[in-house]
Amino acid sequence: MSTENLLKYSIVVLLLPILSFVINIFFGKKLKRASGVIGTSILMLSLVISIIIAFTKLSVYSGAKIIQTSAEWVNFGNVPGIGPLSIVVGIGIDNLSAIMLVVVTLISALVHLFSTEYMSGDPKYTRYFAYLGFFTFSMLGIVLTNNFFLMYVFWELVGISSYLLIGFWYEKRSASNAAKKAFLVNRVGDLGFWLGILILFVSYKSFSFDVIFENIKSGNLPFNSGFYLTLAGILVFCGAIGKSAQFPLHVWLPDAMEGPTPVSALIHAATMVAAGVYLVARVFVMFTADALTFIAYIGAITAFVAATIAITQNDIKKVLAYSTVSQLGYMIMALGVGAYTSGFFHLVTHAWFKAALFLGSGSVIHAMHHALHKAGDHHTDPQDIRNMGGLRKTMPITFITFLMCTLAISGVPFTSGFMSKDGILAGTLAFAHLSGHWLIPIIGFTAAGMTAFYMFRLVIITFTGKPKTTFAENTHESKLVMTLPLIVLAILSFWFFYSVNPFDASKGWFANWIKPPQTVVPAQYQWNFLTTKVSEEVASIDQTMEVEATKTVLEEEIHHNHTTAMILSLSVAGLGILLAFVFYFWKKVDVDALTEKIKPIYNFSLNKWYIDELYQSTIVNGTTAFSRLLGWFDNTIIDGAINGVAAISKWFSFFSGKFDNVVIDGIVNLTAYGTGFIGLLFRKAQTGKVQTYLIIVLIGLVLLFYFVS
Repeated sequence: MSTENLLKYSIVVLLLPILSFVINIFFGKKLKRASGVIGTSILMLSLVISIIIAFTKLSVYSGAKIIQTSAEWVNFGNVPGIGPLSIVVGIGIDNLSAIMLVVVTLISALVHLFSTEYMSGDPKYTRYFAYLGFFTFSMLGIVLTNNFFLMYVFWELVGISSYLLIGFWYEKRSASNAAKKAFLVNRVGDLGFWLGILILFVSYKSFSFDVIFENIKSGNLPFNSGFYLTLAGILVFCGAIGKSAQFPLHVWLPDAMEGPTPVSALIHAATMVAAGVYLVARVFVMFTADALTFIAYIGAITAFVAATIAITQNDIKKVLAYSTVSQLGYMIMALGVGAYTSGFFHLVTHAWFKAALFLGSGSVIHAMHHALHKAGDHHTDPQDIRNMGGLRKTMPITFITFLMCTLAISGVPFTSGFMSKDGILAGTLAFAHLSGHWLIPIIGFTAAGMTAFYMFRLVIITFTGKPKTTFAENTHESKLVMTLPLIVLAILSFWFFYSVNPFDASKGWFANWIKPPQTVVPAQYQWNFLTTKVSEEVASIDQTMEVEATKTVLEEEIHHNHTTAMILSLSVAGLGILLAFVFYFWKKVDVDALTEKIKPIYNFSLNKWYIDELYQSTIVNGTTAFSRLLGWFDNTIIDGAINGVAAISKWFSFFSGKFDNVVIDGIVNLTAYGTGFIGLLFRKAQTGKVQTYLIIVLIGLVLLFYFVS
């Protein structure tokens, strides 16, 4: 297949989901149940083409950095003070995007298949599949674009489509509130993203990745300052803080579980939240040392905070939601410390097992809901794990696949999660050893232990022991269309899809496909410990050699810490699993009594560090208070002034009216009345007889002469 055909096929992959959206949104009422079949078939076709593209790129064109095409979208001509200005957009395929195409289309196709049964009977069935197509189109756009402009356009489309899916059951107040919360919180991160893009566009007059990276490599920095290059990188990363639910903008994702469970698997486990990680990987080469250190700490804090919250949650989807936040923190932390391959590797492996876990939770909820509905109970929460137990016997396929994926996320050997987590933790150790930032690996290993603990807590409470309610006892396994995606995703969680050696992913084909890119940042803005190490080893080298030497130092340090990281990660994961069994399976510890002893700490975790309450009391209440102040100012001062002027005008008009009616009209009327009275008096004298007039004249003359004389 030629590179031209490769790009054409990628456009087909991009447009197929939007075709599903158009068909279902305009013809859904006529299609009814067929809309699910059509949507699923279109996504399956998109998946097949994506696999062909990925296979071709990774085998035939593996050496090519990127295959791309661009076109001028808008030409502003010669702008005064700026010069020639235009917006060039396009698409591109490299190893990173080729793999992501498969990830997005596979997860979306399986979610479509799962949803045909899960959403059956829903009155908005066809609209649901239309929204899924719209979301998949938006996500694929992010994967394929080769410039910041289209990246931001599709970024916002993902925000809109996720808003529609999270608030799909908008008649529920909690769902509509969750959709609004997700939309608004993401806008905060997206504002920073846009400001970062504007800094780069103002500096380089282009949105294209290649143009921007080449300018940075040549030493042309934004506003001729390394500070602004760091600032631009951090602002671009703000987009990932929002989309990938990083601290402190992580609060939207757990609430977003109000959407249908397959939606949680699609946008909150494998694709939308991974968009931020993909963004960081895509523009990784432009991050300075300060920006990467900032990214690493944000990821580490996120991983730790979310893991501590997941330990005490009782809603099956909330546990998985905070687990997702924690794992996303892991990926961001990996990229921040320079473990580029492991960070992206974990994005892919996490997509498989977390999507399976979410779909598995959907299978459980579906079975519980059916049992509750059959019993006529509309009050028991079908998502509360305290109402479950013993599902291992009634739902064996769901249990086995859920357990396999739990082993993967816990980092147990022979799973994909073990290999990717091992690489991340080795990266944190290497980074700490070279830079002295030991807090990052400490947090990383602690979060790994907590992950194993809360995930096995979830499995033990949900699937083992005796059923805690009669409803759990009356559940049954889901249909094949729901269990088949679980089986496929669970199988993908084994190591042999990524490397022959189950204990070292660095020698596998996946690591060979996704190699750390060469940074374009000038040497003085890279990590000091790396450039110092290089200068000690090489006396006089050019930029290319320095980049290669720097890259080798970090890779060698990561390889050197591989065994240590593996031993430590296995130890903390084993300890976490052991504690989960001690607490919840063997019940050697009275959990309720322990909870009472550490009630403040337990409540702190259960209430999610009170971060939502903090935001409510400060930002939300502060915003509403400021809005009320503005409302008072508008109603009292602005409207008061306007109403005062209106009152004065009304009074003056009243006075003017009275003056006109009484004085002016009074004078006019008095004159008229006087004239009428005089006329009335003299009317009698007007007889029309000449003799009378002569006598009056004579009398007048006599009187005149009398007074004159």
